[in-house]
Amino acid sequence: MEGQGDAVTKHEQLLQHIETLKVGTKISVRKLARELNVSEGTAYRAVKEAENLGIVITKERIGTVRIEKKPRNISEQLTFADVVEIVEGHVLGGAAGLDKHLHKYVIGAMKVDAMIRYIDADSLLIVGNRDDVHSMALEQGAGVLVTGGFGTSREVKAFADELSLPVISSRHDTFTVASMINRAIFDRLIKKKIMLVEDIVGRKPRPELLKITSTAAEVRRLSRESGDTRFAVTDEWNRVIGIVGRRDVEELEDSASIEKAMVRGPVTAGLSTSLASAAQIMMWEGIDFLPIVDRSRKLVGVVTRREVMQSLRDAQGQPQLGETFDHLIWNGFAEDRDEEGRLFFHGLITPQMATDLGTISEGVLSTLMTQAAFRAAKDRTGGDYVLDSLSTYFVRPVQIEDPILIRPRLLESSRRTCKLEIEVLHLDNLVCKAVMLLQSLDHG
Repeated sequence: MEGQGDAVTKHEQLLQHIETLKVGTKISVRKLARELNVSEGTAYRAVKEAENLGIVITKERIGTVRIEKKPRNISEQLTFADVVEIVEGHVLGGAAGLDKHLHKYVIGAMKVDAMIRYIDADSLLIVGNRDDVHSMALEQGAGVLVTGGFGTSREVKAFADELSLPVISSRHDTFTVASMINRAIFDRLIKKKIMLVEDIVGRKPRPELLKITSTAAEVRRLSRESGDTRFAVTDEWNRVIGIVGRRDVEELEDSASIEKAMVRGPVTAGLSTSLASAAQIMMWEGIDFLPIVDRSRKLVGVVTRREVMQSLRDAQGQPQLGETFDHLIWNGFAEDRDEEGRLFFHGLITPQMATDLGTISEGVLSTLMTQAAFRAAKDRTGGDYVLDSLSTYFVRPVQIEDPILIRPRLLESSRRTCKLEIEVLHLDNLVCKAVMLLQSLDHG
């Protein structure tokens, strides 16, 4: 049985071995285990880690293959392979074209002569059990999605293979698959807007790091050369075990070890952490330096609070893509000001906001009040905030299509926090009230 320390060493060796494999090489867990003399469990974990790192991929009927790691780049266009996954389908023919992108989809609920006007190359025709239409779509350079669990003819499958245009079958009906694809497109638009830590780390050079045996002189030298004031400390496997700063070693002799000066067990984040989450972590922990690690706590980069905040500001300057639930809830509300110049918001309760009983959902009301608070705080200070605490009091129900008014009132503010009282009114009657404490993202 492998010991824990040995398993870590073997894990690192396996990852290094996988990285040296030629792109396109098929990877077998059993073969890896045999070649490196480890258990199949250890080999399997290493392959899964390599998959998370983006250097291998597992495909149905092909297996696990070494690939070139690509930078994160979420395309707004779906591939036919994406469609297969989204609609829980299977490929009837043309599998060689699964990596092709489609720019639109067409629902085949019309006569063939009318349908052909809408179908062009790189589109997807969604249709039922109509072999003649399947062939026609392929002739136009389009892929085909057959709904209702139906198949297609042998001739169509051969034609799809010849053209490398996928013909896909899904058990769902036409309306359902169209809704599933629409939802996936909107999700991609939202993800494209959300920046991850990976987007910063990928643009930076490899971070300077220290070992536990490093000296105060090395910290001073690195600080002079790089301009950085804090550094990650790693063990022999490059796992983060501490952080040391230039100020931490001010009282130490040049030859003194940094072991006693470093902060052990630092807060870390992963590459898939959103920038907004990283900003909140740094704010709540009162830190401005965040090591970025993989699933084995191996150091892959570092980010500073300044970098995170600047990237968030840059992202906010981009046009909004897709709509989250918060945006959908808030869309029907307009902004206005009273005679004293204070912000208030007004809108109607839509049917989607209601519970089964026909009154507004308490969760929706809380979202509306929180959105109003964020906007009021930003209007007052120009900064961005996250919710720290919320106390809500629901007074009376509101019905569908009732008009409501949301009035935020600033109670107190400082460089770091903003406290507000939010009232929701219907025809001048109080519906609910909340007291919120917001934390500024711009200050620690």
